[in-house]
Amino acid sequence: MLKQSLNTPQKLGYFMPAEWERHDAIWLSWPHDPITFPGRVEKVELTYGEIIKNLQHSEKVNLLVKDSAMKTRVMGILKQEEHTPNPSPEGNKSSPDGIAFHVYDYADVWFRDYGPVFLVNKTSGALAMSHWIFNAWGGKYETLMQDTHIPEFINRSMNIPCFTPGIVMEGGSIDVNGKGTLLTTEQCLLNKSRNPHLNKSEIEKYLMEYLGVSHIIWLKNGIEGDDTDGHIDDIARFVNPATVLCAYEEDRNDVNHPILHENYEILLHAKDQSGNRLNVIKIPMPGAIGDAEGVLPASYANFYIGNTVVLVPVFGHENDAKAVDIIRQQFPGRKVVEINCADLVYGLGTLHCISQQQPAVDIRKV
Repeated sequence: MLKQSLNTPQKLGYFMPAEWERHDAIWLSWPHDPITFPGRVEKVELTYGEIIKNLQHSEKVNLLVKDSAMKTRVMGILKQEEHTPNPSPEGNKSSPDGIAFHVYDYADVWFRDYGPVFLVNKTSGALAMSHWIFNAWGGKYETLMQDTHIPEFINRSMNIPCFTPGIVMEGGSIDVNGKGTLLTTEQCLLNKSRNPHLNKSEIEKYLMEYLGVSHIIWLKNGIEGDDTDGHIDDIARFVNPATVLCAYEEDRNDVNHPILHENYEILLHAKDQSGNRLNVIKIPMPGAIGDAEGVLPASYANFYIGNTVVLVPVFGHENDAKAVDIIRQQFPGRKVVEINCADLVYGLGTLHCISQQQPAVDIRKV
């Protein structure tokens, strides 16, 4: 149980900003594991090249690489991209010159889940981080548990206040509106493979104290094929303080229909930190994507909001254009870019899962 005497982030004036607020940087880890991406590592590397190309003019790119050999390989790939003709009017090209490389022997790419959750102080504007325990989604992958130490590695160079709640939580399991409301799911945060010694109200207390939120909306379950036990970033995302995009499957015969319909109904009746109803907008699903081994957790809700761009995962489905248009309407001041994630999703996650934003200092200084 949380000790009330601790100087928690909330007590010290820190909070987790919304993703659309200004960033200083994005954090990524370069793909390498053939177990995560069977027969697809090189294709996923090209996907990362596209991601970096579209982000590095929006915010600084901090990129983890395993060793100097990987750094050399990545620089070569990005140099090749730099000299590839690009018809975009902005002329964006990926280049290793604008990337900060960090050499660390990490296991996998899911930075959202094992990386630090960055916080900002409301009074001073100072940056801090919270370092939650990462147990590879309830102990599913023992070889990936080492990535729980990555926040420690990062903070050796950043040297900012680091708060350690001492409980398990992945960054993909939460989404915030920056005003005090947090979205999550019961399937994940109440899962006995995470913190079996804590009940719902105790977990809420940790979220409030270490993320600076005051109100929590609990959805039920995540989509089929999601090995994270129902991460919120595949099913519902804030796009402004009062609006949530909610993944919805119209096909009543699809396994995701009852799951997503229940979540949609909860959101329709939910209220924000001020007691106001939310504006809930449906976003379609890309249908059943996968192979003989099973359905993959493909979702358009796994987009990433950058300073000047929004990257949206697409899968070659007829709903791609509809989903991109819905997201574009929510971000009129940003360029919306489609990223083909047909290979990346074989790792059981896409754009939001692999990334973590580092908010700009002073963004909410009062």
